[in-house]
Parts: sequence; structure tokens; C-alpha cells
Amino acid sequence: MPGTHVPSAPDRLRALLAGEGCRALPCCFDALSARLIEQAGFPLTFMSGFAVSAARLAVPDAGLITVSEMLDQGRAICQAVSIPVIGDGDTGHGNPANVRRTVEQFGRAGFAGVMIEDQVAPKRCGHTGVKEVVSRAEALARIRAAVDARDAGAGPLILARTDARGALGLDEAIWRLRAFADLGADLLFLEAPRSEAEMARGCRKVPGVHMANLLAGGLTPILPPTRLAELGYRLAAYPLALLSVAGAAMQEALRELAAGRMPERQMDFAALRTLVGFDAYDRLLDTYVAPLGHSRPLTRT
Repeated sequence: MPGTHVPSAPDRLRALLAGEGCRALPCCFDALSARLIEQAGFPLTFMSGFAVSAARLAVPDAGLITVSEMLDQGRAICQAVSIPVIGDGDTGHGNPANVRRTVEQFGRAGFAGVMIEDQVAPKRCGHTGVKEVVSRAEALARIRAAVDARDAGAGPLILARTDARGALGLDEAIWRLRAFADLGADLLFLEAPRSEAEMARGCRKVPGVHMANLLAGGLTPILPPTRLAELGYRLAAYPLALLSVAGAAMQEALRELAAGRMPERQMDFAALRTLVGFDAYDRLLDTYVAPLGHSRPLTRT
């Protein structure tokens, strides 16, 4: 209806976070994986930097992918779905002025939220053994710049992440989370706690909206969403689940093809057409086809 207000992506994310319990957050790496997440009924997703680095460039999550490449991937993801998407802003890609611009760019790309972390650049995956984080002063400056960008109209909610647990210990990580919350961060992310007790302590000591990062073979215990909710978590991110499953499925398919066989585990072609939008494309095209008897040839004047 004319004049109907359409909530922004950040507003829709805020509404979701206002609910109860711990929401599962499958992570995407391209537009197709994001659409599959939406069609499966999940109300939001996260664009994993690890997964995008792997899928787009086949390189490790070690600061090799550029912010421009991440934004290009993110725009495609945000345009492919209607659910809110949180983006991986890494370290903010420079000093506080860079952080602010990164948040602004993520907002223009359509993200509902953006994650900013306190690792030393170039960063690396938090479950591969982080040894260095920036000073407290620099970490706080990054989050302050991100919050300022949000409040100036950039839009995305700020997910403040600390990797201090691996570099400096749990007490320092909790201090940083509390400081990030005091600065106005919307969501909090303690990366790579080593036990359920550490997970519970992080949530208990710092009130707020906490996200758990659950990686098969990683450093953090894999707990069900019900237990995570009891500990104080509101989001449970699965950063590599879809990428790992897709990689395994492609390896299996390639073994079948190498043996001269058509892979058995395939999506039905009709379902694949629907997934990528062929049916919607054809319906749209039909609206521009003139009914028989109503078309007129072009005449030169």
C-alpha cells in the first residue's frame, strides 16, 4: 500500500534480537547459499569472512581478501534475500577513520549489521590460534568509530568481537567486552572460549546480546541452542557448516564423474531452476508480452 513503512534491515535485525531464546545463525558465503538459508526458514544469516575468502578466492582467512571484494560479495548476498544479513568487517581495514568508512560502506551495501574485531592486522581465523590483539585503546577506538558511524546514519548494528581470550586470557577478553558494551555495541562476540564454563562466564559478567561461534573441530564446545540460551547466548553462528558440506559434496561428485558415473546426489533440475529464479524470470517476462491482436508494428514518422 502507498505510504506503508518498510522496516530497514537494521530495524528487522533489532526486532529479531528482541525475541526470546537463542537463534541458529547459519553462515553464507555467496548469494545462492544465502537464498538456501532463507528458504530453509532461518530469519537471518551472517556472511562469514572465512567462507567468502575460501569460496571467492580459495585463500585462507588471513587478511588476504580486500574490503572491496567483501563488499562486492556482500551486495550480491543482500540483494538475493529479504532476511537481515550481518557482515564480517574484520579489523575495520585500518585506523578509526577506516573503520567508520567500512561501516558506512557495509550499510550502503544493505547489511543489517557489521562485525568489527580487535585483532592485529592482518587478522586470521580465531580458531587457528590468535596470538596478537591491538591495545585496549586501539580496540576501543575501533568500536567507538563503528558506533559513531551507526549513529550518524550508516545503519548497521555493531557486533563487537574480541580475540583477546587466545592472546591475553579470559579476564582481558571480558574486560574488552564490557568496554565495548559501554561504548554502545549492539552485539557482543567472545571468540574461541575453551569450555562451557568460560562461555557462561563471558555472558554472566557482561550483560548484552551475545553470539556464540560454533565450528566443528574448533576450540569452542558445540552446544545445542537450548543450552546456549541457558548460558545467556542469543545467537549461535555456524560459520563453516554450509561451506564444509558443499565442499564434501563436490568432492564426492567429482569422484563419481572421474569414475564415469553421473553423481547421484543432485538437486532436481526443476528445483534448481526455481532456486535461481528461472520461473520468476519467465513470469516477469510474460508481463511484457503483448496479447495477440494488440501488437502494432513500429512506423517511421
